[in-house]
Parts: sequence; C-alpha cells; structure tokens
Amino acid sequence: MTTVIAENTTTRITPNLSEEAAKVRAALLKHGLETPMVDNELTTEEKYQRIKASFEDIVFTLGLDLGDDSLAETPHRIAKMYVKEIFSGLDYSQFPKISVIDNKMKVDEMVKVNDISFTSTCEHHFVTIDGFAKVAYLPKNKIIGLSKINRIVRFFGQRPQVQERLTQQILITLQTLLETDNVAVSISATHYCVKARGVMDASSSTQTTALGGLFKRSDKTRGEFLAN
Repeated sequence: MTTVIAENTTTRITPNLSEEAAKVRAALLKHGLETPMVDNELTTEEKYQRIKASFEDIVFTLGLDLGDDSLAETPHRIAKMYVKEIFSGLDYSQFPKISVIDNKMKVDEMVKVNDISFTSTCEHHFVTIDGFAKVAYLPKNKIIGLSKINRIVRFFGQRPQVQERLTQQILITLQTLLETDNVAVSISATHYCVKARGVMDASSSTQTTALGGLFKRSDKTRGEFLAN
C-alpha cells in the first residue's frame, strides 16, 4: 500500500515565493551563500516516493528484514522525515512569515538573542549537528519580532548544512530583511560526524562567527556581542 503524505501531489516544492523569501534567496545567491540546489521539478509526493524506494533498497542492502514489523515502516518514516521535517528548509515556501516593522521607538542599542537551540544535518555524512546560536543587531530603520530570529535560525538549520555556511546565511538574511549591515551571528555546535564516527570525539564543539558593519569594525561592539 502506498502511503501519501501530501494532499496535493501536483504542488511544487517551490511555488511563488513571498516577497521576503524571494529577497533572501536573491541575496544569498548574490553572495554565493545559497545551499547548492537544483530545481528537479519533483512534487512533494514524488520526492517522498523516491526517497522511500531508495531507503527500501538501503535497508535490504544492509541485510535487514523489511518484513519484520519493527522495520516495515522505516523507509516511510525516513522519507516523511526528510521531506516534511528535517530538510523542510530546502523549500522556500516554508520560509517563516517575518514581522519587520518601522523603528518608531527609535531603538538604537543592541538587540541580542542568546541560546537559540537548533538541530541541523551535516551535508557530508547526513548525520546530526546540534547546538546554539547567538544573534544580535543594531536597529536602524527596521526592527524584527524576536521570535522571527529563532525561526530564521531554524529554517536554515533544516537543510543539509556546513556550519560556516549556516552562520553566513543567517547573517545575510537578517541584513537583507533589516536593511542594515550591523548584524552578528555566532554558533556553537556539536557535529555527530565527529562525535559518532571517524575520530569519535564526544566532547569537542565547533564555534563559527559572522560579523557585519559595526560588529566587524568596532572592538567595543564586537566585544559586547561576544560577551555572555
């Protein structure tokens, strides 16, 4: 029996984009920071069916019994998880609705959000990356709803990623939406391709930082951001 996960199987994964999503995607392409993607013209359902079939082959190749009730639904679960959950950030129709408003309050001091938890996936091994992001900006003409910063981090985390690109994508996105260079992003993350395979180092973490405007030029501003 075929399991269907999409109500409309003719809907493209990337339909007409919101103005914000289109602006962000264009900015990332301009800076060479977009995730490497191709438009394969597959619908959500077609992607699901192909991934499900591929994982049936993988499970069989590993010598596991798909007839066992514990394994029978594994290809379905993985395909659904890939398309609808952990890689949903590849679909710009899922870009969060952003509340950017005029800075009528004349806020001119740093806005900083600490300890934004996220989970991503290493694009080299397709295993988990998890950690925390710190994001700050100096308001100019626009301010953004605070929860939207968390949603932006989550959106770009829900892709196959490398941490350096993820950090820059968040920076460019906020610079584009807030119309200011004065944005800073710092990420500390554990890579399970390091922790669970290869060198199997269970205690190390990776720190990346992307700074723009005054955060790059001013030692004082950069120091205030990097301080806990």
